[in-house]
Amino acid sequence: MNEYTHVPGTTVDEHRTIEFVKAAPPLTDSAHTKSPDRDSADGTDTKHGALHFLWQGITWLLLIGAVAILCATILIPKIAGAQPYTVLTGSMKPDYPPGTLIVVKPRPADEIGVGDVVTYQIRSGSPEVITHRVIEVTENPQRELRFVTQGDNNGIADAEPVRPVQVRGTLWYSVPFIGWVNNWFTGQRRTVLIFAAAGALFVYGAWQFIADRRQKSDVSDSDAAPTDPETSA
Repeated sequence: MNEYTHVPGTTVDEHRTIEFVKAAPPLTDSAHTKSPDRDSADGTDTKHGALHFLWQGITWLLLIGAVAILCATILIPKIAGAQPYTVLTGSMKPDYPPGTLIVVKPRPADEIGVGDVVTYQIRSGSPEVITHRVIEVTENPQRELRFVTQGDNNGIADAEPVRPVQVRGTLWYSVPFIGWVNNWFTGQRRTVLIFAAAGALFVYGAWQFIADRRQKSDVSDSDAAPTDPETSA
């Protein structure tokens, strides 16, 4: 039996009511009251979420860049029957400085005109090539086409006119700086790179799938957790 002191001027029932009001704990609205631990956890989750999205963004940018380089240097030229080359000298500056990747596509000789950038063999059948601009189209006494070429950064035309048999093609597109990458990834290295890139894409896709499934599972477990009756009243 609880002990209490009778308040003068009140009945026993009134006194019990007063005692009950004084003893009752204050009511709180759990929907608007957060503990410091909850605030700390929310801040940590927000920080981790931001870092996760930042890392994902950087990873995707690197992945897209690697795929773009592969497409520009290998896939697109291969599909189109074109040939990639790397500019090694400054004769075509400023548009095509050293290190520029140029992709050359075959073109009929009679369709080549003044202003076209052509890649031609120094000697017919030789692997060494030069990429210069056509500044004049002429014919020899036998009425065979000849192309007078000159580097954009050179003061004079090339010494000898170019014969159609020497021409490997005309410039299709160019990518700055990627030529050095193209020079390094040749032969066996290029094959290894293709398989490595394909493997990296597969691993990254699998990792993303597993991480997404794990995150969804964590959210489901959190939603299914029992609610504390003291804070939900």
